[in-house]
Amino acid sequence: MLTCIRTASGPARHDAGSSLINKPGKNKTGPEAGATIARNKRARFDYFIEEKFEAGIALEGWEVKSLRAGKAQLTESYVILKDNQVWLFGSHITPLPTASTHINPDPTRIRKLLLNRSEIDRLIGAVERKGKTLVPLSLYWKKGRAKLEIGLAKGKKQHDKRIAEKDRDWQRQKQRILKR
Repeated sequence: MLTCIRTASGPARHDAGSSLINKPGKNKTGPEAGATIARNKRARFDYFIEEKFEAGIALEGWEVKSLRAGKAQLTESYVILKDNQVWLFGSHITPLPTASTHINPDPTRIRKLLLNRSEIDRLIGAVERKGKTLVPLSLYWKKGRAKLEIGLAKGKKQHDKRIAEKDRDWQRQKQRILKR
């Protein structure tokens, strides 16, 4: 098979044997697709993530522009259930300096998360009855829309954190030994 590949710096060149269409693994969606805006690394250190949910976010126009510029932070944020709705607290979206003059942007405003009713009911049951916590894991683009990955989590104790750190160090040492 002969395909034509155009490069920005020069003329088209022909490449035999490769196809730009329908390559396996190229149609990924979600946080692993490479469109990640922000990631909450601290969440995996402090919690055992038992289940993940994907939620849409109700955003204003200036927030979408800031997200496209990568100006978001999830480190101090958390998810809360209130009045049978899901809300994101404490996330920081820095407004761009070119934001409109008639809008007063609030970088840490409370943002509504969009989930199905069945998912919300399941989360309410897990949080209220089982004592779980909802933590934001990552913020990413999917089909042109901003999505937030939420984790249903259980808190780690100090000894759990030490064990996880010990396992991580052992894996790192094992990789070094195998390289040699």
